[in-house]
Amino acid sequence: MLDTTADGKRKGVPVNSRVSTKIQQLLNTLKRPKRQALSEFFLDDSEEIVEVPQPDPNTPRPEGRQIIPVKGEPLGVVSNWPPALQAALARWGATQAKSPALTALDVTGKPLYTLTYGKLWSRSLKLAYTLLNKLGTKNEPVLRPGDRVALVYPNSDPAMFWVAFYGCLLAEVIPVPIEVPLSRQDAGSLQIGFLLGSCGVGLALTSEICLKGLPKTPQGEIMQFKGWPRMKWVVTDTKYLTKPSKDWQPHIPTANTDTAYIEKLLSLSLSVRVSCVCPLSGETLVNVLDCKKDMGLWHGVLTSVMNRIHTITVPYAVMKACPMSWVQRVHIHKARVALVKCRDLHWAMMAHRDQRDTNLSSIRMLIVADGANPWSVSSCDAFLNVFQSHGLKPEVICPCASSPEALTVAIRRPGARGAALPARAILSMGGLSHGVIRVNTEDKNSALTVQDVGHVMPGALMCIVKPDGPPQLCKTDEIGEIVLNSRAGGTMYYGLPGVTKNTFEVIPVNQAGAPLGEILFTRTGLLGFVGPGSLVFVVGKNEGLLTVSGRRHNADDLVATALAVEPVKTVYRGRIAVFSVTVFYDERIVIVAEQRPDASEEDSFQWMSRVLQAIDSIHQVGLYCLALVPANTLPKTPLGGIHISETKQNFLEGNLHPCNILLCPHTCVTNLPKPRQKQPVGVGPASIMVGNLVAGKRMAQAAGRELGVLEEEGLVRKHQFLSEALQWRAQTDPDHVLYVLLNAKGVAVCTATCSQLHKRAEKITSALMERGGLNTGDNVVLLYPPGIDLIAAFYGCLYAGVIPVTVRPPHPQNLAATLPTVRMIIDVSKAACILTTQPLMRILRSREAAASVNVKTWPTIIDTDDLPRRRPPQLYKPPTAEMLAYLDFSVSTTGMLTGVKMSHSAVSTLCRSIKLQCELYSSRQIAICLDPYCGLGFVQWCLSSVYSGHQSILIPPMELELSLPLWLSTLSQYKIRDTFCSYSVMELCTKGLGTQTDALKARGVNLSCVRSCVVIAEERPRLALTQSFSKLFKDLGLSPRAVSTAFGSRVNLAICLQGTAGPDPSTVYVDMKSLRHDRVRLVERGAPQSLSLMESGTILPGVRVIIVNPETRGPLGDSHLGEIWVQSPHSSSGYYTIYGEESLQADHFNTRLSFGEPHTLWARTGYLGFVKRTELLGSTGDRHDALFVVGQLDETLELRGLRYHPIDIETSVSRAHRSIAESAVFTWTNLLVVVAELAGSEQEALDLVPLVTNVVLEEHHLIVGVVVVVDPGVIPINSRGEKQRMHLRDSFLADQLDPIYVAYNM
Repeated sequence: MLDTTADGKRKGVPVNSRVSTKIQQLLNTLKRPKRQALSEFFLDDSEEIVEVPQPDPNTPRPEGRQIIPVKGEPLGVVSNWPPALQAALARWGATQAKSPALTALDVTGKPLYTLTYGKLWSRSLKLAYTLLNKLGTKNEPVLRPGDRVALVYPNSDPAMFWVAFYGCLLAEVIPVPIEVPLSRQDAGSLQIGFLLGSCGVGLALTSEICLKGLPKTPQGEIMQFKGWPRMKWVVTDTKYLTKPSKDWQPHIPTANTDTAYIEKLLSLSLSVRVSCVCPLSGETLVNVLDCKKDMGLWHGVLTSVMNRIHTITVPYAVMKACPMSWVQRVHIHKARVALVKCRDLHWAMMAHRDQRDTNLSSIRMLIVADGANPWSVSSCDAFLNVFQSHGLKPEVICPCASSPEALTVAIRRPGARGAALPARAILSMGGLSHGVIRVNTEDKNSALTVQDVGHVMPGALMCIVKPDGPPQLCKTDEIGEIVLNSRAGGTMYYGLPGVTKNTFEVIPVNQAGAPLGEILFTRTGLLGFVGPGSLVFVVGKNEGLLTVSGRRHNADDLVATALAVEPVKTVYRGRIAVFSVTVFYDERIVIVAEQRPDASEEDSFQWMSRVLQAIDSIHQVGLYCLALVPANTLPKTPLGGIHISETKQNFLEGNLHPCNILLCPHTCVTNLPKPRQKQPVGVGPASIMVGNLVAGKRMAQAAGRELGVLEEEGLVRKHQFLSEALQWRAQTDPDHVLYVLLNAKGVAVCTATCSQLHKRAEKITSALMERGGLNTGDNVVLLYPPGIDLIAAFYGCLYAGVIPVTVRPPHPQNLAATLPTVRMIIDVSKAACILTTQPLMRILRSREAAASVNVKTWPTIIDTDDLPRRRPPQLYKPPTAEMLAYLDFSVSTTGMLTGVKMSHSAVSTLCRSIKLQCELYSSRQIAICLDPYCGLGFVQWCLSSVYSGHQSILIPPMELELSLPLWLSTLSQYKIRDTFCSYSVMELCTKGLGTQTDALKARGVNLSCVRSCVVIAEERPRLALTQSFSKLFKDLGLSPRAVSTAFGSRVNLAICLQGTAGPDPSTVYVDMKSLRHDRVRLVERGAPQSLSLMESGTILPGVRVIIVNPETRGPLGDSHLGEIWVQSPHSSSGYYTIYGEESLQADHFNTRLSFGEPHTLWARTGYLGFVKRTELLGSTGDRHDALFVVGQLDETLELRGLRYHPIDIETSVSRAHRSIAESAVFTWTNLLVVVAELAGSEQEALDLVPLVTNVVLEEHHLIVGVVVVVDPGVIPINSRGEKQRMHLRDSFLADQLDPIYVAYNM
């Protein structure tokens, strides 16, 4: 890189171009100041959140000295003994050919055949020859030495497995024994697939019968199992094997440490293992264990051939049918050794009654493979108790401890005849949970009795190290993980060097951290200690360890406790799984058991509550969840045990399908933060304001642009009233089409020009005057489906001088639910008359209607379908613009029916404000798809077109139920630039058309014409919905900037509306924890616990908003959360109430700030929100102030002293499980109740309970008190698509929900 000048001197590099751009970038980066490291942006704030339990001073601590490694006795070398397995097989095959090697039993437990050593040798040779020479061509062999081969044989066919195993060893390929896959979805299938993939296995050996039984595709090929690599299958039955040619000889190695076979993911090198533990040459061994893995393989297949033993295998199927079969085999064959598990002892003892003449005196060693299990003691004792009278000697019981990594870790030798049995350890459960050994003296219940598993294996070295962190040596009275150094053991995890290092190459360190020499140890995964006389005691396994609040509990111990609670009535075959899940910064214990088919719900709940008490008193730990599932539904391991990790996965994914469940978050979640104590506001509003000003913060307020002078002299100066505007339009532009109504087919079924609308309104006015007997100012209810009749009736009322009240008509299929609301509005508004259509009039007077309301007391009903053409003598003109124009009734989300009064001046100012914001002229077309009964929806449907003269294309939302694409295809067909809809419509399109965008595109639907699509709402913008709508229909040309929202409330129907001139709505991310404390803290996108909020649209012309502290009524600073107050000429003039609650009126509509602008009158919206000044520029060139709506004050839940918005909890709940269609929350007493609609099958109902509880605890730090699972459609929703949570609460309390399941969390 250096440049040498002519005179040979070197000089630096002055020219940038000589440096590669990469290096230049690097230099520039180094010059730049460093950005904060990412970790500092998102600190895990568990410290602030979690209540940290204070350490208990009485916690027991280890006090002993540091442990010294324990040595096994030296491994003696027997002269003239075969050096390796292959050599042993060759020797016995030649010299002891007639000697029996293996006897297999049929399903009834009778001997099926016996394989001699001669046959085993000759068949293995044939297989080795076939594998190496007959599978491919000479130049292209399929297998080479060192390749891995899967062995797929059922338990019932041990001989085929033996031949295949030894055949592979002789062919120098590496056998990988695996389970027979029963179905594509088998529980362990993925793990087996991972094993085969990482070992690079492409060939599987199996028997003909087994191959026939494998699941096949319809074409007859073997199915591709989940997660498996592509496999070639080879059948190894004798008839398919070739006799080796004369000149072929297998390579018989001397002992070495090459990989001999792979089990699970362990690669095991077989060195010789001969010791006094092993059975002696020529003895008979009865093996009940699976000969493909663990002790069954090491002792029943390898050691037995090494020592020329006759093995009798008792398959699992035989044991199921006749649990005594292994005892009979011992008796018949006078076997010297038996290899069993505790369960075999247990079942044999249970089935013993029908056997009188068994004799077990021949047994020299009864090896109990899982003797390290805490409950093995009772099985061994009970078995001895029963069979001692049949010749069983106490000293022959040999419990042993093993682990997949270190093979046999320790085994108890058979004792001398009559010698005392080793002492047992009776340990305190409390001490064990703190990892220390304490002899239990007080309570018999909370003691754990453990038996020793003998001494360390010969030639091995053992230490106890701390189970987590660096492998530090434990003290003598401390429980730790057993680590072992031995020639006989696994050497590595195949293909996983990182994990191998941590497991197989451990060097223990002392307390100072200094390593203990060079010797490498292997972690066994067993937890235990070395007791007196160097006896090894095992108290549990690493994988079943549950660490709850810093204390360790063993899954097996908890299972033992649960089994002790008389499970006979409830639990099916004692099948219980225990695991822990992490919820809210700690492990939580879950117990899942299979329930007997005949157990009653009463029995089950009794059993569950007793298990809770037992575990609490014995282990001093709370259970988080106890679930019972139907018998035989838990995922099984190949030998029928419970597949724990798969069960846990099913629990967390909601695939467990329990039939009974009990959650106890209230008792076991003890680390919740302390409830917030609300401090009295000691600081006055004036001080807050001054503080904000001093801090340089502006007051949180925002305003739309000025309404300006009236530019259309002709129209509005003359016509302050909408009724006059319509008359003027009918005279000056009679044929201009104002309204087009579409049906489900997209056909215009009705249009209205200015003059047609005027004439239809006149007809209705005449009818009102003639038949209504009305006085000026009476209220008239308009009961119409969405359409032009509704608009004509509205103007007919204005012409007649009566006050229209629009009401959503009752649903003919659901009168019982919808008619009472209609009746209520009619009664509250004291309507003197009802205008409606003929079909609706029939419904009002029908028998069905009479079932839910009194139909005899309806006011006068006038049907306006076929009115005669009459002109009224004169049209009414109000004396002042402050007179009432119409009443707007709506049911709020809290279930309150409120009617507000709208004056003529408010109506015309509102229409003018919308006209300016959306630039509406008579040449424009807009499409409206929403319910036209209240709020801004009604204004857009009935009023705006008459004021501004633009054409409105009306799409009733119920038509979308018949034809979903109607709204979008209308936008495309008419090339609409501006459209208004509701959230319900947007949701219908998103859910129903999301998968059909290609079909719509093919039909020519193109949305690139749409400039603004505004959702009319009175709530926080549903950002997730608007974003998914934009993304879904982007392919149809919809601009991502088009979708926005409007915001209105009862006191002011339209506060924000995204028009054409304002900047795009901005989005901010706020911290949810701060929101609960009524504060706004802005965070980066993607920060944990953040909530995205979208601006609710640009503030309308003539509107001012200010953010106020609802308690002190003082103004707040920028980006502070408070109540939104509004001031505008189009605010409603008050509530319409029968009782005239003036105080409420004054409080909501004419309120003054306690400080600041004392003379201005404001209206309180009842919504919480904040104003934030953005970097964007408004239409006037000033910086734009954005209004963010957070939620309605009346709806918020006060829990633990914090303020929660239901929608936030519901969003979390709906994410918890794929089958939750909708959810709603409310409080009952001080419990949080979650109602979830289940869209899946009913067997998933109880899966929702733990998932809902987990997600609310994790994300909101609240404990759910009740989870109610209901059918879809139970949560009531109003016409704007808002949930009616209070109605739901009332139905819940009145027990009217008809739930699928109700779970009361304890």
